[in-house]
Amino acid sequence: MPLLPLRVSRELVWLDRIVDINIILRVSTADTISLQTTLRVRDTCLCLHLQRAARLVARRFDDALQAVGLTNGQFSLLMSLNQPDPPTIGGIATLLAMDRTTVTANLKPLERRGLLKIAISAEDRRTRRLVLTSKGRSLLRKALPIWEREHRAVEAELSCSPDDLRRFLQLRK
Repeated sequence: MPLLPLRVSRELVWLDRIVDINIILRVSTADTISLQTTLRVRDTCLCLHLQRAARLVARRFDDALQAVGLTNGQFSLLMSLNQPDPPTIGGIATLLAMDRTTVTANLKPLERRGLLKIAISAEDRRTRRLVLTSKGRSLLRKALPIWEREHRAVEAELSCSPDDLRRFLQLRK
């Protein structure tokens, strides 16, 4: 009878005869994690549950804000620029819990649309200030009622107090 190759984990094992499938399964699962462990992580992982909830809420706001040509992330970014003094990229990165390169990448399409300008700071020429343009403010005025409607709907669907949830989710260093 010819030799039969069988891949087990990272090794190739040559079988010289047909073997009981249970032996193959025991060998091939020797370095795996049990299904029970996988299910426990799926059912209890706070990180996973928060990520799933965030994605669901984000999709909901994306769908609603599509009417004005924004995503929820773009809305949040533009809204964070609505300050008396134009913020820095670093300040916005901290506020949105993003790294500077991600903020910069997310600014580019909004800048191309004329919704914001990136200006050199008068105090320090190495610093960039983010200026919301009149077109950006106008778009925010159109988007705000959509955001408010969705926000009220999401809060109404919560099984806990929205204020308690916000306090719980506050970033801590």
